[in-house]
Amino acid sequence: MNTYSRLPVTFVKGEGVWLWDDCGERYLDALAGVAVCGLGHCHPRLTKAICEQAGKLIHTSNLYHIEKQEQLAERLTGLSGMDNAFFCNSGAEANEAAIKLARLYGHNKGISLPTIIVMERSFHGRTMATLTASGNRKVQAGFEPLLTGFVRVPYNNMEAITQVAVNNKDIVAVLVEPFQGEGGVNIPEAHYLQALRNLCDQYGWLLMLDEVQSGIGRSGKWFAFQHSNIIPDVMTLAKGLGAGVAIGACLAKGIAAEVFKPGNHASTFGGNPLACAAALETLMVINEEDLLNHVTKLGDFMRDGLRHQLQDVSGVVQIRGQGLIIGIELSMPCGELVKKALEKKLLINVTSDKVIRLLPAFVMQQAEAEQVIDITCSLIREFLNG
Repeated sequence: MNTYSRLPVTFVKGEGVWLWDDCGERYLDALAGVAVCGLGHCHPRLTKAICEQAGKLIHTSNLYHIEKQEQLAERLTGLSGMDNAFFCNSGAEANEAAIKLARLYGHNKGISLPTIIVMERSFHGRTMATLTASGNRKVQAGFEPLLTGFVRVPYNNMEAITQVAVNNKDIVAVLVEPFQGEGGVNIPEAHYLQALRNLCDQYGWLLMLDEVQSGIGRSGKWFAFQHSNIIPDVMTLAKGLGAGVAIGACLAKGIAAEVFKPGNHASTFGGNPLACAAALETLMVINEEDLLNHVTKLGDFMRDGLRHQLQDVSGVVQIRGQGLIIGIELSMPCGELVKKALEKKLLINVTSDKVIRLLPAFVMQQAEAEQVIDITCSLIREFLNG
């Protein structure tokens, strides 16, 4: 179907942070499949783990115990401090699970119209519930009627949420991204998540964090909430969890971990042996290759390099990010830079119209990062001065 505006290139091979097209041309990938391929392309350990598992068992269904799924749940809960996990196939599905969990939580408390606070400029997926939750009119247009049960407030604005708390007794949860990705790489104030945690505790709400893009090491920690002194009630994951193999997860803690009972929620493919083997190996590689520390250092290096080269360029509004989530906001729409970068054999992304988004693989080295910086800055200067 005509659902994508595809760029004029077809990739047929990848290795590390490099991709080759069907004409043999090589491209430097600074997007990593939109924050998916954290280990780069065709990491030898991940490739081996996938092949070995495919040769043993790919799928049985959740009618039975799945050893790899149980191992992955134990690993993720151990890293996060959460209690249990539901596995699915994507970030949208993980967020659907979180929304259903919150509604059931509310009904169990006797609230007939359980309502979730969501944020402006957020993005949670393209299913009916997740696009309703998203603060992006473009993904909602044409799909009305949207679902009820959501109240929207500005991101990084505690005053607005506090006002909702006073006026709406049906609130059961807050759904928020620790760092907004699609919304323009927006990083909140340092105390924001802690303030949300305190408010949720005060009113008996669930704090639900969408870590689909920020989780699994991209921020420089396993999960972005670990930059704050909190633990959420619910956390969703996907993207980098399988390093390219489709898998999502909804983790819960405390009372939230007890909401779902058999029959409340399910997934045919979720947590299958193949996907879980890929996720387990991804977590092991990140740990054993000390990639969290590398992500922090490389992210700082790239933002410093971008700021140095663009410090005197009029039209560069801000360079921001955390770890290897990097946003360069310009003063005007700059979507055309994606194609211009492709012509320079560099893969980047533009989100929220004016923000160049870089999401490199964790295995990118400094020399490759310098190439990304040089090409990106050259394109920006040419664009703004043209």
